[in-house]
Amino acid sequence: MPGVGDPAESLPVKPRGRGIYLLPNAFTTANLFAGFFAIVQAMNGRFDIAAAAIFVAMVLDSLDGRVARLTNTQSAFGEQYDSMSDMVSFGAAPALVVYEWSLRGMDKLGWLAAFVYVAGAALRLSRFNANIGVVDKRYFQGLPSPAAAALVAGFVWIATDLRETRWIDATATDLRWFAWVITVYAGVTMISNAPFYSFKDLNLRRSVPYMAVPLIVLAFVLVSFDPPIVLFLLFTAYAVSGYVLWAWRWRKGGSETVTRPPVN
Repeated sequence: MPGVGDPAESLPVKPRGRGIYLLPNAFTTANLFAGFFAIVQAMNGRFDIAAAAIFVAMVLDSLDGRVARLTNTQSAFGEQYDSMSDMVSFGAAPALVVYEWSLRGMDKLGWLAAFVYVAGAALRLSRFNANIGVVDKRYFQGLPSPAAAALVAGFVWIATDLRETRWIDATATDLRWFAWVITVYAGVTMISNAPFYSFKDLNLRRSVPYMAVPLIVLAFVLVSFDPPIVLFLLFTAYAVSGYVLWAWRWRKGGSETVTRPPVN
């Protein structure tokens, strides 16, 4: 033990800094900006750009957490900031984009469908934050809000893109009931107990078979060939997969929820 008058004992204790980490929060801010930009573009009638901005927000949202873990800059502030940004980019933005694009002409049914989506996103994000460390990390409980946003925005993007290329003659008014069903489905599915695979147990540092590389290249080629169609089909399949897995588990007599982690 240091004696009386030891220099180390007389030195003042430096308080721990209360600053925030710049790098991961910069990605979160970019995610927030993309969501806000989507809202502005929807108000200006540029629905294709608005939908694409939501997909950009998805990419940025997937990066901020990974950057924080890689640089060891996780923080409670970053977690809360990420949730607030997600509420804008994957809650308010998709609802406003689809409302401005097609649901506005449906009067009460239109804005109620948009509200169901917004409320579903808010409840989904709140439940996710409350259940961290409780649920099985291999599965999401309910459709993740970024995937729900991709489903809604993808439908707007594909319809706008096909209209511009004259593949179809349908307008936003003709497709409003499809938009209504997709919006309500996404909102309700976010708060369901259906298990959706999270892909969090994939180890990217582990070696993979050689054929995995050509498959990755093929995936990039398909998305590049026609982004609206390919992305919409991918997220439609994902948005249905949870119910398929739910039904399969129920038929096998297994657990229907993911509220408990697996026992090792």
